[in-house]
Amino acid sequence: MSNQALTALQQRRSIYALGRSINQSQEQVRDLILEAVRQSPSSFNSQSSRVVVLFNEQHEKFWGFVKDKLAAFAADAESAAKTNAKIDTFAAGVGTVLFFEDQDVVKGLQDNFPLYTDNFPIWSEHSTAMAQLAVWTVLSEAQIGASLQHYNPIVDEKVAAEWDIPANWKLRAQLVFGSIEGEPKVKTYVDDATRFKVFGL
Repeated sequence: MSNQALTALQQRRSIYALGRSINQSQEQVRDLILEAVRQSPSSFNSQSSRVVVLFNEQHEKFWGFVKDKLAAFAADAESAAKTNAKIDTFAAGVGTVLFFEDQDVVKGLQDNFPLYTDNFPIWSEHSTAMAQLAVWTVLSEAQIGASLQHYNPIVDEKVAAEWDIPANWKLRAQLVFGSIEGEPKVKTYVDDATRFKVFGL
């Protein structure tokens, strides 16, 4: 059975060898990202996801912040060198999408629907996850490689100060993207019997 959406999901992979030879303009990439987030579902249609897209020197600046913060955790020079080399592979890409969730939206939902108070923070995490997958898949469809990273919260303060991020925006993930310069690792799957149950067929 052919299904374009399923094919797109199968094609989406973590690409760590990134470059800057994409075919699209940065404006086109920006528009893809924004529309993917705009079309992502959210609980109560809250649209709590917020996004900052970094290109060029702004993208490099972010990964410089990460590198600086990680230096404090390095056990020795060799460890620091390995970490720096890893971060440099991210900086080699075209850009980075910073995903946030607006905590004021979450608080507003909690106030308006107290029966679900405990669930709204969880559903907010669902919303950002769906936005992340949507952007990742759309970029993959455009033959743009990406990998999802999580260097929050160590860079949160630096990011907020540098890009004037509202205090109510909570950083959840970073998707670095660029041209595909290497093949992804072979993906393996857990046995279906372990993961799925189907009844009524």
